[in-house]
Amino acid sequence: MARKNRGTMPLLDHLRELRKRVIRSALFIVIFSAVGWVNYNEIIATLAAPVCDLRLAQETGSQNCGALFISGVLGPLNLQLKVSFLTGVILSAPFWLYQLWAFIAPALHRKEKRNSILFIAAATPFFAVGAALAYYVLPLAIEVLFGFTPESLNNLIRFDDYLDFVLRLILIFGIAFELPVFLVSLNLIGVLSGRSILKPWRFAIFAITFFVAAFSPTADPLSMAALALPLIAFYFGAGGIGLLVDKRREHKSRSIGDDEAAPIEAATPIDNLEP
Repeated sequence: MARKNRGTMPLLDHLRELRKRVIRSALFIVIFSAVGWVNYNEIIATLAAPVCDLRLAQETGSQNCGALFISGVLGPLNLQLKVSFLTGVILSAPFWLYQLWAFIAPALHRKEKRNSILFIAAATPFFAVGAALAYYVLPLAIEVLFGFTPESLNNLIRFDDYLDFVLRLILIFGIAFELPVFLVSLNLIGVLSGRSILKPWRFAIFAITFFVAAFSPTADPLSMAALALPLIAFYFGAGGIGLLVDKRREHKSRSIGDDEAAPIEAATPIDNLEP
C-alpha cells in the first residue's frame, strides 16, 4: 500500500481499505449467521419467552403459542433467514466493530497499536451489556405496548415481525453502547480532546435523545429511557476520561523537548503494524 510522508492515504487506497474491511465484516457475519441457522429453534424459543412459552408448546405438541403466528408459504423460510442474519450481525459485532475502527483510524503509530487492543477489549463487553439490557427491558416493553390493545380485541402478532422487533432492539442497544468506546479511543489517538467532547454537551444530549427516538424499534418511554440515560452518562464519562488523558498528555509533552519529538509516520492499516 502506498505511503505518504505526511501520514495520509490516497483516495484509491482508502477505497481498497474500505473494500477489505467490508469483505472481512461480511465474512464474519456469514460465519455467525450459520451459527444462528443451526441454533435457530433455541434462539426463537428464548426470544419468544416474553410472549409465550414456545418450548412448552413444542414439547406438548400444541398448535398455538399465545398470540404469535406465521403466515404465507415462504413465511417460515423468510423467518429463519432473517433470524439467522440478525443473529450473525449481533454475534459478530466485536469483529465488524473492529473492522470499522481499523478503517476510521488507520494512521496509528506502532506505539499506539495497544489502543486498538484496548478498543476491541472494551467494545465487546459494552456491546454485550447493551444487548443484555435490551433483553432485560424487553418483557417490560412488551407489557407496556400490549397494554394499548383495546378491550375485547385480540392482538395477533406475526412471529417474524415480533422477532425482527426483538433482534433490532438488541442490536440498537448494543451499537449505542459503543459510544463511549469510540469517544475514548479517538481521544487516545489524539483525534478528539476531552474539552471538544464535552463542549457541545447540549447538542450531544439532544442528538442522543433524537437517536433513541428515531432508531429505537419501540416508542414506549420505558425502553427509550433505559437506552438514553445510560448513553448520556457514558457520554459525560467518556468526556471526563478524555480530560484526564489530555492532562497526562500535556504533562508528558512539557517534559519532552521539541528536538526530541518523534517524526510523523505514514498512514498504515492497523493490521500491518508490528508489535
